[in-house]
This record gives sequence, structure tokens and C-alpha cells, in this order.
Amino acid sequence: MKTVTICGSMRFEREMQSIAFYLETKANFNVLQCVYNVDGSEISAEDAASLAAAHFKKIDMSDAIYVVDIGGYIGNQVSKEIEYAKSKGKEVIYHSKYAGMEA
Repeated sequence: MKTVTICGSMRFEREMQSIAFYLETKANFNVLQCVYNVDGSEISAEDAASLAAAHFKKIDMSDAIYVVDIGGYIGNQVSKEIEYAKSKGKEVIYHSKYAGMEA
């Protein structure tokens, strides 16, 4: 079982939740998800920095990252996460190219 961290824009929040469910139930992945702000709370700069640091730590603990690139969209933060993962020798799996995921 491969451990992956989901990386994607929060514009794909619901899709990322569905993808994580699929990956764990059908594709034999262990998924470390990002934190979802389901209450829509205000996020301070300190909160954002804390969340980013935690996300990079999840990447450190993972075998790979799973990039949710719906419509080819990869934002600035996700680009940084991809570069970080590559610098750590992690596999980068793109949702748009993952054969195991049903469209």
C-alpha cells in the first residue's frame, strides 16, 4: 500500500474528497489529505503558514503526492508542492494521467 498526499487547489475541495475516498477504497492507497475549511472560517496569515508547513510534513511522510489537476489547473502553491516532492525524491502522480481513477 502506497501512502500519498493529495495536492490540489481548494477550488477542487469536493473532488479531492471524492478522489481520496476512491483511492483508499478502490486503488489500495493510504491517503494523507489536506485540511478542508468546511466552516469557511477566516484564515490568518499565521494559520495559512501553519497549514502549509503541515502539508509539507505530510509530503515528507508520503511515498508520493497525488496532484488533482482537473482541467489541467495547477496553482502556485501546488506547483511549489510538486517541486518540493521532487526534491525529496517522491513520486508525482497526476490525476489527469492516473489510469486507476474513473472519470
